[in-house]
Amino acid sequence: MLQKSTLNNGIRVVTERMKSLHSVTIGFWVQNGSRHEEEELSGISHFIEHMLFKGTQTRSSLQIAKEIDSVGGVLNAFTGREFSCYYAKVLGDKLPQAISLLSDLVLNSTFDQTEIEKERRVILQELSMVEDTPDDQVHDLFCKSIWNSHPLGMPVLGNRETVQRIAQADLLQMLEKRYFGHNILIAAAGNLDHHQIVDQLEQAFSVVAAGQPDNSCTLPAYRPGLKIERKDLEQTHFCLGCKALPQNHPDRFVQQLLNSILGGSMSSRLFQSIREERGLAYSIYSYLNVHSDAGALVVYGGTSPSSLWETVQLALEQFASLKNDYICSEELHMAREQMKGTLLLSLESSDNRMTRLAKNEIFLGHQPKIEEIVANIDRVTVESLQKLAAQLLTDESLNLNVIGPVSDSDLFLNKLTIA
Repeated sequence: MLQKSTLNNGIRVVTERMKSLHSVTIGFWVQNGSRHEEEELSGISHFIEHMLFKGTQTRSSLQIAKEIDSVGGVLNAFTGREFSCYYAKVLGDKLPQAISLLSDLVLNSTFDQTEIEKERRVILQELSMVEDTPDDQVHDLFCKSIWNSHPLGMPVLGNRETVQRIAQADLLQMLEKRYFGHNILIAAAGNLDHHQIVDQLEQAFSVVAAGQPDNSCTLPAYRPGLKIERKDLEQTHFCLGCKALPQNHPDRFVQQLLNSILGGSMSSRLFQSIREERGLAYSIYSYLNVHSDAGALVVYGGTSPSSLWETVQLALEQFASLKNDYICSEELHMAREQMKGTLLLSLESSDNRMTRLAKNEIFLGHQPKIEEIVANIDRVTVESLQKLAAQLLTDESLNLNVIGPVSDSDLFLNKLTIA
């Protein structure tokens, strides 16, 4: 059963009761991510996320860890380009403790200067880890390339210079600027009672100011590009991609199926052509990097330096084929069934349900029924797939980013084009 309420200060609460489960997952979603940051303070949203676990006025960081462990629960958080999420998964009868703990983190964290300096070192180590993992780093480089100087292209972690620059006053100012009622959504799914949760949240969050709905984000402009970062590695890692539709677009189901056919599974065109038929890569796939007002369809691959151009060219050929060649009904049927199966299987856990509730509310403003989603998937035709492919897969937004031992002989990569 789905229910939604709005607290007096504008905080939205959306829940789904799942009586058959023992667990409940609750998430505090804040409209605050890397796209809301100033360039000189890049990474500050992620820094705030770390600091909310470093102690409150009544709990130390150790007490926070012990409290969630004592009930066998999970407490974690993540930051993206458009929002930060703090969540807990516990047994249903432990939900009041989870609400107390999460609200304390969000409302009463102390931002102690000593803890800030310790966590700064932790984040710098996290940055080093990404720099040592080129198959992660290349995705950030792609975002920066396709969205140019727009905030959506900034890395969530920031960079060494900005992380070193962020001060206690900056953290507190950003917290006050972004953590207000109309920017907060609380989603919960599992063995719960909606009205009890609303009563507990109303009491816990009564001190939060309502603020004003934030409509300040600007649209990104897409541009074509080629970026090569030479590193002494065993492999070259690349991201190749184009413009895609945003999260709430009417054709989002067409786009999801297009991605599935291109590189979203083991039976996809990229996997079969590049890995199975030619053995050029261990890892090759495509994915959608989509947001409230923008998106990108991205292919990632890791291959030997000598096979880079051949692998990229094969991916470009699959782009062209989706635009120009007939997509058979069997291929579409398989993609449909995979998408429906993945959706239905994901609904069996309270944490996936909580995330689905939140994202539907954030990006769509409502909760579509499963039957409606399945009907929309079944409504996609081969004609609509090829129409969208022709719209998106163009040279006007084509980007390639490469990390690895690229030689001068590979500079013909500058001649990238989709036939």
